[in-house]
Amino acid sequence: MAGKKPAPTDLDGILQRAGDVAGTALGSLLTRSALGFAIWDTDLRCIWVNDVLEKYDGVPREQRLGRRPGTALPGDAGVLESAMREVLATGISDFGREYRAPIMERAGANRAFSVCAIRLDDAEGRTLGVCQVVLEVTGRRWAEDRLALVSEAGARIGTTLDVMHTAQELADFTVPLLADYVTVDLTEAVRLGEEPLERLGPMGGRLPKFRRAGMASIHPGTPESLWPRGEVVYVPPASPFIRVLSSGKSVLQPVLETAPGTWLDDDPARAAKIRELGMHSLMVVPVHARGALLGVAVFVRTDTPAPFDEADLLFAEELVARAALSLDNARRYTRERATALALQHSLLPRSVSGGAAADVVARYLPADAEGGEGGVGRVGGDWYDVFPLPGGRVALVVGDVAGHGIGAAATMGRLRTAVRTLADLDLPPAELMTRLDRTVMHLGDEDTDTPGPTLAATCLYAVYDPATRRCTMARAGHPPPAIVHPDGRVVFPEIPSGTPLGLGMLMYEAAELHLAEGSVIALYSDGLIEDRHQDIDSGMERIRTALAQPGLHLDDLCAAVIATLPTTTPPDDVTLLLARTRSRAPASPDDATR
Repeated sequence: MAGKKPAPTDLDGILQRAGDVAGTALGSLLTRSALGFAIWDTDLRCIWVNDVLEKYDGVPREQRLGRRPGTALPGDAGVLESAMREVLATGISDFGREYRAPIMERAGANRAFSVCAIRLDDAEGRTLGVCQVVLEVTGRRWAEDRLALVSEAGARIGTTLDVMHTAQELADFTVPLLADYVTVDLTEAVRLGEEPLERLGPMGGRLPKFRRAGMASIHPGTPESLWPRGEVVYVPPASPFIRVLSSGKSVLQPVLETAPGTWLDDDPARAAKIRELGMHSLMVVPVHARGALLGVAVFVRTDTPAPFDEADLLFAEELVARAALSLDNARRYTRERATALALQHSLLPRSVSGGAAADVVARYLPADAEGGEGGVGRVGGDWYDVFPLPGGRVALVVGDVAGHGIGAAATMGRLRTAVRTLADLDLPPAELMTRLDRTVMHLGDEDTDTPGPTLAATCLYAVYDPATRRCTMARAGHPPPAIVHPDGRVVFPEIPSGTPLGLGMLMYEAAELHLAEGSVIALYSDGLIEDRHQDIDSGMERIRTALAQPGLHLDDLCAAVIATLPTTTPPDDVTLLLARTRSRAPASPDDATR
């Protein structure tokens, strides 16, 4: 009947049966659980272990019993032994301590475990030893490690906007972390900044051209590679490389087959390298970003005996995907920079001539592809021009549009045209600069609906008259000119600076200089004198010293000034225009009307 208490004899039976069940359950827990158990005595000698622990770390029971942790556990067991001694001394259990043990069948690989240590006491409170409970967390730990490595790859791959450098960073990062030998081959279109194909395959019976962009090996000199970086790579039509590029899917070959009848029959040189260096496992991963295939990354194991597995492939794909975005950004940068350079070069004068008024030379250096901090399209808006004016005079112009890229180059071309148009009106330099300021304001209004100044530029406009040997200059926020006297003395004359073009704030003023025959007028952009490591005054002093070489041919003088740059890859455009003055008799009335 419900609620009836069992008789005393029944209670004894229940307790007996409960004890039997508990004993059976405990035995099942110790022997059949997914947990590893080991019991250590007060001297920390192993006295009991279940089969699961052997499956975990590969150490047989007979090699563990009677031994201390240093010899009974693989790997660096010192941390576990210290923890167990602490537990024995204090009775405070130690939970969740991480421990790693090598995987016997995979050199260099580890399994991760979470280990707990609990002191065992008898009914009288006497210490019997320590029970160790082990749970494998390799999968979870590997996922965490992989996430951290992929994050680290983001910081170490793609540090520049150069496709070759980025490909090499990918190879360097993955050796020996994942593979013993890695190559990254990119299509020629990617290297040149052109638009890649969505899927690579035969084109008119021929395969697209690949170049070796990155490679790394655990062996010095990368003996595995048949081609150095930058060289065209032969890709067999029936190889896994083409299969990957055609399908866009990775290929995993845990065991790389080299026997007759494989694709290596058509590539004997590669087959010989594979056999010679013991390449035994292969992964081929497509490099694709934003729907376009850029190339292929190849991962090989030689000295590492374990073959690649699905986890390795997943990790490789994550790393390549991260690198692919950087590669595509670099490709897009290369394309935009090439377009901007082509546009800028098409707008700059092919040659300069001062006619009878002056000997003229000019140099233009585009900004370094990587020196800028603003990302894509570092090509700036520097421009220069030299053209004749009525009366045998000559006009010299140097300017700089704010910003970089195609937009700056296009604006530069518009300003150069505007200067020529205004100069045809034979306006004095100060008035020309004032009208050019309004022109820039109008150009800015056309490009945006935002009120206020949106386009800015600096400019220096000079007119030299060989009949009077007078040079009239006006500048709008541009660095002052340098004048080199025939005796080699260099001065920076005081020319009213004015505000940059496009602000519409003030009228511009001009200054007039009387120059001895054979003087050199040096106009330049701020890229020649500005540097992040020194101030403008230091830059001006640097070019003053270089210009102080009387009698030097203008080409050589120009080269001497450019050579003073702190780097051959300047972070901003550099423009230099030199004009050595001549003199002649005053113009006749007929000359003045020409």
